Amino acid sequence: MNKILVTTDFSSNSQAAIRFAIQLASQQLHHLTFFHSTNIERPTQWSTAVYQSHENSESTKVLRKLQAFVAETYESMGLQPIEFDCVVKNNAATDRNIIQYAEENGYHYICLSRNGENKSSMWFGSNTSHLINKSHIPVIAVPSNYQGGKITKVAYAADLKHLDTELDLVVSFTQPLDAQLELLHFTNPGDELIEPAQKEAINKKISEYQLITHFEKLDIEKTLIVNMNEAFEKSKPSMVIMFTQQNRSFFEKIFSSSISAEYATMSDIPLLVFKK
Repeated sequence: MNKILVTTDFSSNSQAAIRFAIQLASQQLHHLTFFHSTNIERPTQWSTAVYQSHENSESTKVLRKLQAFVAETYESMGLQPIEFDCVVKNNAATDRNIIQYAEENGYHYICLSRNGENKSSMWFGSNTSHLINKSHIPVIAVPSNYQGGKITKVAYAADLKHLDTELDLVVSFTQPLDAQLELLHFTNPGDELIEPAQKEAINKKISEYQLITHFEKLDIEKTLIVNMNEAFEKSKPSMVIMFTQQNRSFFEKIFSSSISAEYATMSDIPLLVFKK
């Protein structure tokens, strides 16, 4: 069973990640842990014993708040809560706190909300970008306006350079969902450099997985983000899957801080990012 760490800061926007994780778990067996990163400050005059007592007391209060917040989200979706965990960890560095806990406890995915309306927001802006760039665990970034709904179609945006290894990961995620998988690729002048044998291997892999393919001509007068969103507007996927680092020659622009904010503003589709 896969484990998903679902982060929240108790805002209404952050409920989007909770709703998405609940929906995902209803279609594919996942164990959900709802996580809040808190920052309990220590007055300089306090001894270690006094501070630890205070930290434990405050963490218990926050944990109860987290449990109630998650239960409220289940109720708003008209669902009975299944078995889940709630965890509160004290650390001033939110993104490092999330990654450390996820790595130490063997989580398969990190799920958080993103908000395109507030580009200066530390939680929804830079933290999403930081997690995508730093986490070795795949990150699911959910737009704050996400309300739920069955995941029926998944768009996989690819540059075709590492199709073999990427598709194995993509299909392992999408197949249990019984969701239609579509491949999106933008053709550009560089495609002419692909060797015939490589093209044959790509076509064989596409045929093997019976992928629906969308090969779109890249409009160089528009940003890659705009090109992608126009393609997604036509295909209307329930979520999008991308890879970073391995495909940085194609997708590196997406995950810079400014473009990440632009994508969050323009897109209302949940995004799963694998880092390899």
